Amino acid sequence: MMKSRLPSASLTSCFGSREPTTSIHERYELLKWGPTSANSCPARFVWVKSDAGKARLAALAAETNRPKILSAPLTVIIGHDFGFPDLMPRLFPARGDMLRNMFSEPHMAEITATRNGTLQGGYLIMAARALGLDCGPMSGFDNAAVDQEFFADTGIRSNFICCLGYGKPDTPFPRNPRLIFEEAGRWA
Repeated sequence: MMKSRLPSASLTSCFGSREPTTSIHERYELLKWGPTSANSCPARFVWVKSDAGKARLAALAAETNRPKILSAPLTVIIGHDFGFPDLMPRLFPARGDMLRNMFSEPHMAEITATRNGTLQGGYLIMAARALGLDCGPMSGFDNAAVDQEFFADTGIRSNFICCLGYGKPDTPFPRNPRLIFEEAGRWA
């Protein structure tokens, strides 16, 4: 439990303005190889880099997240595509038609897209960290509004957003505690 409030500077300037030195394509090339169920690859990414794009996204975020989005060199909207079954013949040629039919059932499509799109979002974070970037994943935004603004007329729905860049050395606070092994898991 946090004993004191974060300094205001931590809430308003988490990232420096320096551009990440690795390309977006390089990050994607790392994350795309992470496994997903039946190679479904349902994640879809919107790379928000322009000032106009940042302003559109920040307006839909929780007040405490707006400055983070505006100060980060890049923010990614991680979504998942409920239309992913149409790509199964290409992504899993040996069983593509069977998998397309199986995943086309609405509940199966939703749960598979959500779980595996989340995995791919985690792979994005791991790829960015492996390339030396700081990451600020967040849930504090209006999903329905983000879906309307960035994914209108598609089968894609937002999951979470993540700011990427180089944290300012004077603003990040020390790493918070994590659960120990016995608190997070158990043997069966």
